[in-house]
Amino acid sequence: MITSKNKIMDWLTTAKKAALLAGAFLKKRKQSSVKVNAESVHDVKIAADLEAEDIILDYLKKRSNFSILSEENGLFVGKRRQYTWIVDPLDGSLNYLRGIPLSCVSIGLWQGESPVLGVVYEFNRSELFSGIVGKGAWLNNRPLKVSATAQKQKAVLCTGFPVNTDFSPGNIRAFAEDIRSYKKIRLLGSAAISIAYVASGRADAYHEKDIMFWDVAGGIPILLGAGGKLNMKKASKPDSYHIYASNGRL
Repeated sequence: MITSKNKIMDWLTTAKKAALLAGAFLKKRKQSSVKVNAESVHDVKIAADLEAEDIILDYLKKRSNFSILSEENGLFVGKRRQYTWIVDPLDGSLNYLRGIPLSCVSIGLWQGESPVLGVVYEFNRSELFSGIVGKGAWLNNRPLKVSATAQKQKAVLCTGFPVNTDFSPGNIRAFAEDIRSYKKIRLLGSAAISIAYVASGRADAYHEKDIMFWDVAGGIPILLGAGGKLNMKKASKPDSYHIYASNGRL
């Protein structure tokens, strides 16, 4: 199915505006927004997640008839089911809760299993990453391009431990063996920001297992628009994936 360039740009503008609205709300850091709604061993849910998601979903529903898959509300089936907005209203919730300035709003548009466009808004730094697969990627409207690093021993890898991580000694040893060949390792606490950083050349690769789809769906189109490459395989749990995103040279 061929879609006009103008129509895709309109959709990107819609995603940007939704992300900016939610980001402006999150940046205010109301006391009620940092209230913990639920907590597990390796995860936390705060009021801000739900409040920001309501802002995004309301905006998207008024301006498109696509389906929407969101972290907190699940799947909303729209009239045009071939397209789906994938929404993570607050990636890096624990960072946000603790006042660590590494969290973002992530919105992706996918056609079936194929990424179309994405937005990652790091509201603490007012950095709006955006991208269209096959067209380009931008940071606050300036073009982005992945790094030229071609050797792991010179590369910066972003990674992390998602909620579904198996922390058994054997898996931790395998993880250490897997990352030891890189020059530096960064655990930012946000998969979406990590992928956006690879797209911008700040990092060279991102690798994470069992990561949830909404954590990466907004960043992947930006990476691909910036010239990066993606290896994405379904994991055992629903809506989770093993991801290796890079500049394409590693």
